[in-house]
Amino acid sequence: MADLNIKQTVLDSLEQLPQDASMEDIMEKILLIHKIEKGIEQADRGELIDHEEVLNKIRKW
Repeated sequence: MADLNIKQTVLDSLEQLPQDASMEDIMEKILLIHKIEKGIEQADRGELIDHEEVLNKIRKW
């Protein structure tokens, strides 16, 4: 996603927070957006883990 779109996505998301949102709430929202964007970029590059591999990793926990 282009930087301007990321900025607008963050701004739009922050506008949806309640007026009394804490700094922690704001930081969590920004971090969530960052992680989602990073995941989309990884998927676009084909850096995926198939469902069975994920299940195998969970079973080892």
